[in-house]
Amino acid sequence: MSEKLERSPIPREMITRSKLVEQLRDYQIRSQNKCPALTVFSPKPHIASWADVAVAIFWALVFSMLVISSYMSLYFRHFWLSLIFICLGIFLPVRLRISRLALARKRERRLQLPLSM
Repeated sequence: MSEKLERSPIPREMITRSKLVEQLRDYQIRSQNKCPALTVFSPKPHIASWADVAVAIFWALVFSMLVISSYMSLYFRHFWLSLIFICLGIFLPVRLRISRLALARKRERRLQLPLSM
């Protein structure tokens, strides 16, 4: 009978109190998001204040102006200018995502430090 109950090849991580607290905090922050659609344009992983909402709205307006400018430059047949606007329009959300991931990793690293430090 003991032969049937072999250990699974997937190592199980220990669930610690700090991990549970972090998961609860993330859930609470996600559940009280002010504008969930704006998280794409936010440089922070979670929108927690109205200042974060204002920053996200600013980046959303910049992105929309880049898209409109690229369409206008294509209409007036300025192809190189349109290419620059399109590249900037692609670069902006990618850079904001990198910023969000870096802040999330930084917060996660801070929580993994031992309490004696």
